Amino acid sequence: MKQFDSSALLSPRASTADEGAIIRMSQKTRDLRALGHDIVSLTIGEPDFDTPLNIRDAAKDALDNGFTHYSPVAGIPELREAIAQKLRTENGLNYQSANVVLANGTKQAISNAVLAIIGPGDEAVIPAPFWVSYEGSVKFAQGKAVIVPSDVSENYKPPVARIAAAITPATKLLFINSPSNPTGAVWTRAELEQIAELVRAHPKLMVLSDEIYEYILFDGEMVSFGSLPGMLERTITLNGFSKGFAMTGWRLGYAAAPLPVAQAMARMQSIISAGANQFVQRAALAALHGPRDGVESMRLAYSARRDLVLKGLRAIAGVQIAPIPATFYAFPDVSAFLGRKAGNHVIETTDQLCDWLLESHGVSLVPGTAFGAPHSIRLSFAASEADIKKALLRLEQGLLSLK
Repeated sequence: MKQFDSSALLSPRASTADEGAIIRMSQKTRDLRALGHDIVSLTIGEPDFDTPLNIRDAAKDALDNGFTHYSPVAGIPELREAIAQKLRTENGLNYQSANVVLANGTKQAISNAVLAIIGPGDEAVIPAPFWVSYEGSVKFAQGKAVIVPSDVSENYKPPVARIAAAITPATKLLFINSPSNPTGAVWTRAELEQIAELVRAHPKLMVLSDEIYEYILFDGEMVSFGSLPGMLERTITLNGFSKGFAMTGWRLGYAAAPLPVAQAMARMQSIISAGANQFVQRAALAALHGPRDGVESMRLAYSARRDLVLKGLRAIAGVQIAPIPATFYAFPDVSAFLGRKAGNHVIETTDQLCDWLLESHGVSLVPGTAFGAPHSIRLSFAASEADIKKALLRLEQGLLSLK
């Protein structure tokens, strides 16, 4: 009897899903460390700080008080109202609690939004570099991801005219990520006003504005896209607790959107999972209502690390790096080193470069191909200063050894 082959049953969706370069590099790092290799990793975008104590204590209290049962799919009423209040007072976004949908992490909020808007044949415009989940979510929804490139000379923000040229009658969604992962770029108010003018010219176009790094801002102004005139009803605002509050493992994100979209997002979530963790939502209430001194101390630490990373990268001849006004990422252009040799082997791509740097120099980074920018690499400086200095030294030694 022929052995049953379950792989033959996989859908095109399953067979084309990519685990991603970040996961691949992280796993290679773990594998090499298990073999005894000394590896410095700047791959994962995860705060190296513990969640502030008041938030942890609130979760413990919630557990002790029996908040261990199912929550409403869109989130507990108290937290939805607290988020709406936060968005009104901090971001100038006139959302009500009914507009807010909690999710099991901001990744799920992205998927909820895309599945609610995009169907087969629909297009979504994604400025590059971009966070990997954007393109993957559009493909999952059987839509077409239209990538709009930019480079280091443009501070990784494509001109509005280039974005406009990518919009067609099939375009339903435009992604904006400010502050940006992977580049740390921040769109200015004037730039966002230009995009808002573009959106007004396309009456069937929605904007998905990912603002999860808003609390890790060093320079400039945080502007929520939906706060611009006429944009609230055209915008899905994404945010969460993982980055600013160091709550990555708690898996809690949210979106705020016009009521029909918010209701559709909740329906998407009800099919895929359910309401977010009840006691984590209680902890999130403490995060929003409690002191922000922990958030600010983390921001200041990231700012000092940003300065250290910029100084180190600018000292490497051939590396190009844009300003980093926010986040804990650097995204240097290393195209000057592609096509060079490591021994007898030619390094043609940033994927090959990152593999070689990991295996030969003990520094783990992420190739820019993961983010739609094949000439760059991403470094996360959500790591100790000692590790950052060690990683920069190994990166410099590796790059300058290429012939």
